[in-house]
Amino acid sequence: MGISTILGVTACKATRGLLRIAKRGGTTVPGRAAMVFDKNILAKVSENMDTIIVTGTNGKTTTCRMLEQALSKSLEGTDKTVLANKSGANLLKGVTAEFTANATFTGKPKSQYAIIECDEGALKQVAPLVKPKVILVTNLFRDQLDRYGEVTHTLEHIRIGIEKVPKATICLNADCSLVSSLAKDIPNEVIYYGIDCPYGDQSDPEISDAKYCINCGTEYEYDYHTYAHLGGFKCPKCGYKRHATDVAVTSVDKLTAKGTELTMEFSDSATGGRVPCRGNSDNEYKRDTGPVPLSRKQEHVLVGLPAIYNVYNAVGAICAYTAAGFERADIIKSLAETGTSFGRMETFKLDGVDVQMILVKNPAGCNQAINYVTSIEEDKTVAVCLNDRTADGHDISWIWDAEYERIAEDDRIKNIIVSGDRAEDIGLRLKYGGVDESRIEIVKGWDNLINRMKQSDNPVFVLPNYTSMTSLRAPLAEITGKGEFWKG
Repeated sequence: MGISTILGVTACKATRGLLRIAKRGGTTVPGRAAMVFDKNILAKVSENMDTIIVTGTNGKTTTCRMLEQALSKSLEGTDKTVLANKSGANLLKGVTAEFTANATFTGKPKSQYAIIECDEGALKQVAPLVKPKVILVTNLFRDQLDRYGEVTHTLEHIRIGIEKVPKATICLNADCSLVSSLAKDIPNEVIYYGIDCPYGDQSDPEISDAKYCINCGTEYEYDYHTYAHLGGFKCPKCGYKRHATDVAVTSVDKLTAKGTELTMEFSDSATGGRVPCRGNSDNEYKRDTGPVPLSRKQEHVLVGLPAIYNVYNAVGAICAYTAAGFERADIIKSLAETGTSFGRMETFKLDGVDVQMILVKNPAGCNQAINYVTSIEEDKTVAVCLNDRTADGHDISWIWDAEYERIAEDDRIKNIIVSGDRAEDIGLRLKYGGVDESRIEIVKGWDNLINRMKQSDNPVFVLPNYTSMTSLRAPLAEITGKGEFWKG
């Protein structure tokens, strides 16, 4: 390694050390400091590591948590370790900071494996430097419109990133017509995962980020729905349709607030290996299975998290884990004990009051969070927090597409609190969603909100967007003895 790399590593470690003494986290600035000396330092400090990258709109952090937890447990008793950007700093500078801080002063990686969450727009920068073994794409929804624009722009960012690493195995959500379309014309080995059965309300969703065929513009038809635009889509004109899955949920047997029981099937060759697919220029994306006939192995899987979107996170994690060459049995066992990642179904005990925080940042994710909260058959308090800072996207118009009407319809919600920089806006949205204005409490300031939650006679469910989540979590974690956000 050259002097520039040594200086970059030194700058990164020193900057991170000082920032963490100041309790500032040190998630992105150290990466910027390293890149001052060596703009491509990430390629050197990640060299020869087996890396799984997870990208997509929703589910990145939780899916990475599932992967990192399973791999760490499988390595117990060995001298091998796993690197993960648990803080969620997923742009180029944040990923660079994580890898560089983990390296020796000469730039040699200390860990053998890495599980990395990567922003959709940053994949084209990160992937060619890290050279991942596997890339998992979760889903695509409208998110931060002022930053990404239309969802097809985000899709193109991901496609460019994949094209730069043709040797990486790509795991695609077969139920998302946008994600599935990535397989077209790429040379990579592709493996599909998804939910092979209907779930929930089977009427056509009112909000859809992918209503029309990405190839010909015809409105999709559906054999079944799971949520939002995910499900068994098909184009009646050009024939583009949901691809057959290699890793699939065949039934959701039980879904409660504490976890989910699933029946899953896996396509295996006679030797137990994974079944590859390759993208083709036609709409069917024909399976390249070779001469070995396929078999489907069925297993019962317990996931220690609630909600249908965590089912997708789990099946995607299994797909990526096995695609990287690890044992499926290890991750299936680990999923039963999956812990929450910060702000995603994370729970706090606040002076005897149970507080659960559920990050929401776009209509699809928000609707699923609301569905989860309203499905809980007990009295509760709901706090909705909204900021409009850079990391959130300054355009908050998406709140008018989310189904806040469901909150008004749930008579078990005894208190409704709004907070954050745009508290009045979310309060107005709730009012137009049918919530009586007299029931909406505006509480400004995170300390004031915490004090208000302490007074609740019922469990509290907090629905914050990103910066309101991180801002509220810091004092909440300190009071309740939780770790700093960068520790995951």
